[in-house]
Amino acid sequence: MTTLLIVDDHPLQRMGFRMLVESQPDLVVLGEADNGADAVRRATELGPDVVLMDVRMPGVDGIEATRRIIAAGGRSRVLVLTTFDLDEYAYAALRAGASGFLVKDAQPEDLLTGIRVVAAGDAVVAPKLTRRLLDRFADQFPVEGEADASAAAEQLAVLTDREREVLTAIGRGWNNTEIAERFHLAESTVKTHVGRILAKIGARDRVQAVIFAYNTGLVAPDGS
Repeated sequence: MTTLLIVDDHPLQRMGFRMLVESQPDLVVLGEADNGADAVRRATELGPDVVLMDVRMPGVDGIEATRRIIAAGGRSRVLVLTTFDLDEYAYAALRAGASGFLVKDAQPEDLLTGIRVVAAGDAVVAPKLTRRLLDRFADQFPVEGEADASAAAEQLAVLTDREREVLTAIGRGWNNTEIAERFHLAESTVKTHVGRILAKIGARDRVQAVIFAYNTGLVAPDGS
């Protein structure tokens, strides 16, 4: 079973999400929150697999709540939902540590798929959208200090040549099918490589792997 916490300041929106989620035999709602501060508290208290997080809420918004939940180091992953399909929101959510970003008017099956994908440890945001976001907001990435650069170099050093190739491909926005075709590998082999790469570089999901590839220079701002 995949457990969820639903966070939204509109009761009808929470009800709709709950009804959809509870229609699935493998998903269960542990609780709800109507603001960011309560979301952080309830995520710590309940430890859900996935937090469905609204962005625009009074007080502590969804971006800050996401940042606090991820910083706490718990098991919960965050899937951010918003009415506005804007790069700024997606960028802020991913930088805060979210594992996915969807608009609220997404098809029900897309939301359910997104929940399951995030629960399984992958990212919901389309790879090419991630690249577009990183390219657009390149100048907003923090400059790595000497210690950070040294740590990144050590993480890169433990990757095999093939893993480095796959990480570069991830950074360019390629999905597993495209990587498999490019390197003449089975998709199951690509998935294995991706899992090992995430573990070695300490990334929670594919989105963080893209950011890592970007920040370490494996991929240039133009995607080359």
